Amino acid sequence: MEDSTVFVGIDAAKLKNAVAVAELGRSGEVRYIGEVDASSEAMRKFLTRLAARHGKLHVCYEAGPTGYGLYRQIVALGHACTVVAPSLIPRKPGDRVKTNRRDAVALARLLRAGELTAVWVPDEAHEAMRDLVRAREAAVDDLRRKRQAISSMLLKHGRAFPGKTTWGARHHRWLAEQAFDHAAQQIVLQELIVAARHAKERLERIEAAVVEFIPQWSLAPLVEALQALRGIRLPTAAAIAAEIGDLGRFDSARQFMGYLGLVPSERSTGETVRRLGITKAGNGRIRRALVESAWTYRHAPRVGTRRHYQQRAVSTGVRDIAHKAEVRLCGRYRALSARGKKLTVAVTAIARELAGFIWAIGREVKTA
Repeated sequence: MEDSTVFVGIDAAKLKNAVAVAELGRSGEVRYIGEVDASSEAMRKFLTRLAARHGKLHVCYEAGPTGYGLYRQIVALGHACTVVAPSLIPRKPGDRVKTNRRDAVALARLLRAGELTAVWVPDEAHEAMRDLVRAREAAVDDLRRKRQAISSMLLKHGRAFPGKTTWGARHHRWLAEQAFDHAAQQIVLQELIVAARHAKERLERIEAAVVEFIPQWSLAPLVEALQALRGIRLPTAAAIAAEIGDLGRFDSARQFMGYLGLVPSERSTGETVRRLGITKAGNGRIRRALVESAWTYRHAPRVGTRRHYQQRAVSTGVRDIAHKAEVRLCGRYRALSARGKKLTVAVTAIARELAGFIWAIGREVKTA
């Protein structure tokens, strides 16, 4: 048996996985093996035969809709595995041919060269919580769309709610009073109202499940600590913990900001320096949530009743970081506003610095 590490690139798919192998060394052969059935048993047999021939395997595949089941299977068999960030795979600008075979060969070659960037792989419990939190986000979007459909229909017929706040008790009474001359339009309105009610009930069920399962989660202390920050409540804190996972994998706050795509992009050459908007190259869900939270720092520092009790439940170190964040970010917004910065630009800058304080709390909770 030849005892040398080989690098295995897998282009994972629903039915069949394309596999290529790169042997050790710059001059090592890179060859395409073929397609293997994507079932667990077929992959286990294939990897066992490959290991018997070469000894050590280092496998990689792109993160995607196939999930992390293949990663867990490979690790359980005793092999190294890297789940690759698809957006960070080096590609030739002139390459216009993309096939499963070429992708598998490229992955094997780039893995051997050390040019691939790995994504963080959650365990099964963390992945389950991530699915639940994302289900809540989908339910929120569904409810928003259904409510927008009701408002659009009524506005089309010249009917606008005279009150200030929609979707409260007064607004629902007003909706119940709306009547159309044509029965077909009345049916449409009633169906839209029923659909919105069902969407709201679905959201409430999912939110109740999130509250139920958080205490059993390994990241429950982080979720509780993040709520000490202004603008971050339970849904946002749970989303941050679910999407980011272990904050300790980021060596610095700047690295964490870059992961979220909140750092400025740049196109500079020679003596020409051009700095553009944020890169938006990271996790869009968390970036969006932080920008929404950053809007609360437009107002003067103030600890309300809810956050007062929330801060009493966390450690002194977390409480100090939260206080420092509020004073710093509120002052930062005033300074940017006084310089004439656009509101959206100022809020995005606040979101970037808020990410730094989240990283600091993550480190504090980890060492507590």
